[in-house]
Amino acid sequence: MLSSLKKIFSQKEENSDDAYLNDPLYLLCGLMIEAADTDGKIEQSEIDKISSILISTFKEDGKEVSSMLNKCIDEKNEPKSLFFFTSKINKIFSQDKKNLLIETLWEIVLADNKVHEYESNLIRRLAGLLYISDVECGNAKKRALENLKKEEIINK
Repeated sequence: MLSSLKKIFSQKEENSDDAYLNDPLYLLCGLMIEAADTDGKIEQSEIDKISSILISTFKEDGKEVSSMLNKCIDEKNEPKSLFFFTSKINKIFSQDKKNLLIETLWEIVLADNKVHEYESNLIRRLAGLLYISDVECGNAKKRALENLKKEEIINK
């Protein structure tokens, strides 16, 4: 009987409309949108940066990124905690990929050329939830600043 109940619940999870909640792309988009929205508004430069990062750095499909970004922007006011995203990310991402994620989150936060105190606090909290040291988080910020400077030079 216990196995029958387990089977029923596992089938319900598999058939759920919320299956996308475990999709790595959804988790990345959701966390990146949270970071971009920390200062109270999501600017187009931040959305463009998120899209660019997901496509070039995380090798995601452009159409899927666009669709998922729209979904995450629509859901940004729904109650999901940072722990929701980070607990799932900790289960499926390697430490190197999590370090890369923190670096890209710094790039997103820095994309509007301003670092709001809440944004910087958010990145530090996320680094803690993702088991990334303060030193590595600081190094990720330095790499993000270097990447943004390189992009400025290329775009001139």
